[in-house]
Amino acid sequence: MKINRGMSLLMIVFLSAAVSSCGGKKIERIDASETKDLSGRWNDTDSRLVAEEMIKTSLSKPWLERFKSDKGRAPVIITYGVKNRSSEHINTQTFMKDLEGAFVDSGEVDVVADKDQQKQIRGEQADQNAGFTADPVQIGKELGADFVLTGVLNTITDQEGKEAVIFYQTNLELIGVETSKKVWIGSKKIKKYISRAKMNF
Repeated sequence: MKINRGMSLLMIVFLSAAVSSCGGKKIERIDASETKDLSGRWNDTDSRLVAEEMIKTSLSKPWLERFKSDKGRAPVIITYGVKNRSSEHINTQTFMKDLEGAFVDSGEVDVVADKDQQKQIRGEQADQNAGFTADPVQIGKELGADFVLTGVLNTITDQEGKEAVIFYQTNLELIGVETSKKVWIGSKKIKKYISRAKMNF
């Protein structure tokens, strides 16, 4: 049975479109604040919401008003990082930046650069004072930290067949630099239920 040229071309176009649709990607831009929980694992929404809630809680505790009353100024805080002791690969640096941002946005405390940033800043100060810029900076005006913020992120995974529950617990501590006294200890728990055909934990 003969197939005319027009029919052959039509079949080729149809097959090409089908192959293209099967192997192609669909990319859609979404708002950065929109929640898209695809895997059930820790994500950017968890990081932001946990940071905002925990910092808000910390600022409502007695240590803040007590410090302001004693010193007559806002406390200075430096972040020392959050340790990831979970079963997942979690970018704790992003989480720490969310914590810093929540502190800064509150207007209740001052946040100074972390250790790595301080090294870069001091290098820039040295360059300026060596005559590389027209206006040298004055050394020794850095704010000393009153408190260190540090913490740990843990997970517990309970899986049976096609179902799993992931339990996240974030623990944060605010520690006095001069006294090593813990003035605030906070904990935030998240539990996620996941059901799908295949899960790899």
